[in-house]
Amino acid sequence: MEGQPHHLLRLVLSCRKITAQVTSARTESIVAMASSSENEFIAEYRAKLHRFPRSVNFWDAKIASRVGEKLGIRLREIGVADVEIDLHEELSRPVHLRRMVMPLFHSVRRVGVYVSGADELDS
Repeated sequence: MEGQPHHLLRLVLSCRKITAQVTSARTESIVAMASSSENEFIAEYRAKLHRFPRSVNFWDAKIASRVGEKLGIRLREIGVADVEIDLHEELSRPVHLRRMVMPLFHSVRRVGVYVSGADELDS
C-alpha cells in the first residue's frame, strides 16, 4: 500500500457546526475527531443562536482554528504525525468556506501534525 495515505482528514461542514475527523485509510474507521458541538463551544453557540439579527453560520474561522487545535492535540496523543486531505474535495468547496477552514489546517500543523495537501489550498 505504498503511496496510499495512512490517515485521511475529512471535514463535515454545515451552517451549525464544523466537524473534523481523521480516518485510517486501511479500515476507514475514525481515529480522532473534534467538533464545534463539543462542550467547550456550547456557550458561544447559544450566544449566536439567540442573537438578533440571526447569523447564517454558527461557526467561523476562529472556531475552526480551535477545533483544529483540539484535533491536533488528540492526534499527537495517539501518535499520528501526518494526515492527508482530499485536495479535490477541498478545492470543490466554495471560496468563502475554504477561507473559513484554512485556519483549521494551520492550527493542526502548529500543534505538530503535518497536513499533506494544505499547501496547495493556500495558493
